[in-house]
Amino acid sequence: MIRLPLGLRAKVVILSLFLLCLPWLGYQYVWEMEKYLRHGQERTLEGTTQALATALHERPRLFDSQASFLSQVEKRKDLYAHPLSGPIQLDGKLDDWEPYRSKAMHYGADMQLMRDSQSNLSFNHMIGRYGNYLYAFFEVTDPAPVYRGRNSLRVDRNDHLAIATLDGSNFFHRYVVATQKDGWVNAFELPGDPQLSLPALPEVRIQGQWHTTAQGYNIELRIPLEMLGGKISFALHDVNSPKSRDLVGITGTSRTDSPDNLGTVLVPSPEIEAIIKGMGHNSARIWVVDRHGRVLARSGDIKNSDSIWTKAIGNERPEGAFEHWVQEYLYPLYYRVLTKPPEDFIDGLQDSTELEGSHIQRALSGKPGSTWRLTPDNKAVVLAAASPIWIDDKVMGAVVAEETTHGIRTLRNRALEKLFNVILTIMSMGTLALFFFASNISSRIRNLRDQAESAIDAQGRVKASISPSQSLDEIGDLSRSLAGMVQRLSQYTHYLENMSSRLGHELRTPVAVVRSSLEHLSMLSLGDDRQKYVDRAQEGVSRLSLILANMSEATRLEESLSQSDKVRFDAKAVIKGCVQGYQITYPGVALALTIEEGDYPVRGVPEYLAQLMDKLISNALEFMTPDTPINISLSHSHKKLKLSVMNQGPLLPEDMAERIFDSMVTVRPPAQDNKPHLGLGLYIARLIAEFHGGDIKAENLAGNDGVRLSVSMPLESAP
Repeated sequence: MIRLPLGLRAKVVILSLFLLCLPWLGYQYVWEMEKYLRHGQERTLEGTTQALATALHERPRLFDSQASFLSQVEKRKDLYAHPLSGPIQLDGKLDDWEPYRSKAMHYGADMQLMRDSQSNLSFNHMIGRYGNYLYAFFEVTDPAPVYRGRNSLRVDRNDHLAIATLDGSNFFHRYVVATQKDGWVNAFELPGDPQLSLPALPEVRIQGQWHTTAQGYNIELRIPLEMLGGKISFALHDVNSPKSRDLVGITGTSRTDSPDNLGTVLVPSPEIEAIIKGMGHNSARIWVVDRHGRVLARSGDIKNSDSIWTKAIGNERPEGAFEHWVQEYLYPLYYRVLTKPPEDFIDGLQDSTELEGSHIQRALSGKPGSTWRLTPDNKAVVLAAASPIWIDDKVMGAVVAEETTHGIRTLRNRALEKLFNVILTIMSMGTLALFFFASNISSRIRNLRDQAESAIDAQGRVKASISPSQSLDEIGDLSRSLAGMVQRLSQYTHYLENMSSRLGHELRTPVAVVRSSLEHLSMLSLGDDRQKYVDRAQEGVSRLSLILANMSEATRLEESLSQSDKVRFDAKAVIKGCVQGYQITYPGVALALTIEEGDYPVRGVPEYLAQLMDKLISNALEFMTPDTPINISLSHSHKKLKLSVMNQGPLLPEDMAERIFDSMVTVRPPAQDNKPHLGLGLYIARLIAEFHGGDIKAENLAGNDGVRLSVSMPLESAP
């Protein structure tokens, strides 16, 4: 594993951390930007409500003088005319009311106006406004409906609907809707005095349909808004006996016998709707509510995507092939993490007639307010802001504006898209830069390693120099240091290699002088006590001569190997001849030769191969256990010659299997014969094996009872 210098490693780490910080910093910046955009949208929406509220300040005629000024609203008595999306077909079947049926109110025993009656009459009821008409339906449950007699002038001695209103001039009016049979009906206007029931004059402006059902009957009505003021009441009168025609019960919104008993009706204001109608062209929805939170007007749709926050980016299209590729392939990956604003979501307040919330309560208390909420399906976030409407220093209502955060989320996504594109570009460029940077470092380190390995061979000899780098970084410093070290090591190695030859040359003359002097002394007649010293001196000179011969042998062999010419010869014949000579020379040693059938042509020098055999046999003889054989085998495999010499005896130490072939290395114990052993025999054997293109190795036998020396060299191909 390559270890980078500390300085380079620090640079790589710092650069990597910087690249990793870029996405996080960009992401945090975009989220901070979204917070400020949300704050800006909140302020913008509050400004919109304040501007609209300013247009409605001090204009009391825009607010219903009865309904809007109530201090308290009583449900089912104070009515609200729901906005209708279209006119109602008066057929008594109530099909057109289905979208609004959830807003209908039930009137039963708790809304009976005659407490002593035993009537079972109840009904569901609601009113709505479309155009200049007020529509109403009554779904009546009456087990025994009684209709008006054919020849009767009275319209109140049967089941009927009583209507009481105050018109715009505060005049009290009473009406009755009664019928002789199913079908089209008109109202009759009664005298204002509740004690009088005649005359009953037809009122053709109030039109409707009476339709009998299995539970009772249905009534659908249409009343012009011009007939209504701020108060209205509806009451159903129940007559159970067609004979006595006595009234048994009254159930309704409130009593119809006096203007003071009437409930109010709140009709959404067309004037206010006209003022806020222009707001329907953006993504905000505007509400105007009275002091009780009831909706007076509404405009706009929060599902509309035409927002000021998205106009700037809504028309962007890819301009080139790269942008098209990014949108086609990268954006789908981005949106596995990002969330797109939903095209559709559930709007829980879409058809609301009453609004509530902390922002509205704050506005009705006289201060602007805003709030955030999730839609019921949790798909969209809605921002709502409200501002008060002042009339005579009193808050009479509030302007409420709502808007989704789709525009901001779209802007955020677009910013993140751009950020991701930039990050991918920077990361790609940074990765390439780091790759080339690391590749350059790795290649320089590998080159330095290769030079270092080729400079010194397996035996520790310096064969080549290292070219120093001119770079000023740490690797350059290392290269120059290694180059200087190899140069110094080469000089020292050269000194050691030449020392033996110089030493041998310098010692030969003194040794010869000593030897000749001793020989002359030995010719003289010396006494026994003196002769022994001469003999010991001659023995020492002989040993010294042997050491000098051994030291110069390896040097002479290396010089001769470099100058020898290789020839093709039969290795099998050379080895057989050598073994035959060893059997004659060492008659007391069992030498067993095993040769595998085949030819053994080798390119080299036969005399050197014989010298190799001498060294192997000499080593085996020195380490063998007495009376044990030396086994010699010759075989071939994969175009290589395999020569093995095995002897039983002491095992090789674990760490010496490779080192015994180095110069001046031996594992021999102190010799009993006092012969010098410089550890050059197997070193010479390795030089000869390498000269022939082979190698040599030593290993302990499988039975741990001896050692095997194996030589491998290539066989010469047939000419």
